[in-house]
Amino acid sequence: MSRFLRAAGIRALRTVAQAAAAMLGTSAVLSEVNWLAVGSAAVLAGILSLLTSIATGLPEVEDHE
Repeated sequence: MSRFLRAAGIRALRTVAQAAAAMLGTSAVLSEVNWLAVGSAAVLAGILSLLTSIATGLPEVEDHE
């Protein structure tokens, strides 16, 4: 189970970073970034990633068990 949690956590962290980067790319200037929206979208993406991992499993973990 800890192997699954580690893999799901890494996947969720990557998703959070990607969502944040995508949201930052929507502003022309760094001072115009809506940080609340960036944070909210990134956290939601991470939660959805974890839920997806739980619902569907992770191929990188299932291959080695």
